[in-house]
Amino acid sequence: MGQPAAPVPLRGSLPAQTRVAGLDVREPDPAASPKPRLLDRVRFAVRRRHYSRRTEEAYVLWIRRFILFYGKRHPDKLGEAEVSRFLTSLAVQGRVAASTQNQALSALLFLYKEVLGRKLEWLENVVRAKQPGRLPVVLTRQEVRLVLHETRGTPRLMAALLYGAGLRLLECARLRVKDVDFGANQITVRAGKGDRDRLTVLPAAVKGPLAEHLEKVRRLHVEDLAKGAGWVALPGALGRKYPNAGREWGWQWVFPATRTYVDTETGQRRRHHLHESVLQRAVREAVLRAGLAKPASCHTFRHSFATHLLEDGYDIRTVQELLGHRDVSTTMIYTHVLNRGGKGVLSPVDRMPDVLGEGGKT
Repeated sequence: MGQPAAPVPLRGSLPAQTRVAGLDVREPDPAASPKPRLLDRVRFAVRRRHYSRRTEEAYVLWIRRFILFYGKRHPDKLGEAEVSRFLTSLAVQGRVAASTQNQALSALLFLYKEVLGRKLEWLENVVRAKQPGRLPVVLTRQEVRLVLHETRGTPRLMAALLYGAGLRLLECARLRVKDVDFGANQITVRAGKGDRDRLTVLPAAVKGPLAEHLEKVRRLHVEDLAKGAGWVALPGALGRKYPNAGREWGWQWVFPATRTYVDTETGQRRRHHLHESVLQRAVREAVLRAGLAKPASCHTFRHSFATHLLEDGYDIRTVQELLGHRDVSTTMIYTHVLNRGGKGVLSPVDRMPDVLGEGGKT
């Protein structure tokens, strides 16, 4: 009796096993490996270029909106005319700011060039949103004092660092213990805007409260270690290069979150930094309690830091380095703030003291 014929695999069934050098090897089935979805390809392209997570989120959001704008048609079937029409609709119907429209344009240019391998020709007839000239909101020193007095606990310390060191919101939230140098009175900002490092001042008034705060954080870290936790996320591939660095004291967040979580990739129980919304909400409530009419936010402390340094006579290059601006023209806006309003300007009506009646009273 002859050998039975080998069964013929049906279409769509699992691939047959092939014996190679005594090993059972399962051959990959091309049909079983679907092509990655477009948005997943966008995420991969962004991460491959080491863009920030915020950039990834923004690009994916705009590309999704672009797809939905054209009834879920694939962008590969669209071109310059459709991109121009979408950007125009943002300015005309959406009435978005110029920076918002530019962000959408950057996302679509990235999609076509880096993901789809197409270069868009000149985009004609795009109605561009106007770029208004805005001056930053700046608090006086007394107003800063009032807002800081209306905050409590960790948000108060963080707000003092925003003003005292000129930090951005996320730069403060992402501070690591190793980047605070009490001996040199300086703070190292890692991977700030534009993925650049810089040095800024550690205010003397903050050193004492910050040292007390770090002692509490250290005790919390010791408790986490005893429970098998104590991990933090590390930048880039440092977690693979230094497997135990995520539990070291120097890498811990200066402002850790109150709860831990389990990382799905490593299984480590980690503690994230305090979410930025906690400080945003605390500052907003403090501004309201202080009775200020100015629309102040966390970033207002940074504006006030730069303005007050210029008022104290520091040169603009020094302020530029402390703020981490790539171009000095960005820092120059604070000189405009100094030259507006009552700074060194005598109003013509002040030369007519009796125009509103005796003593200037109506």
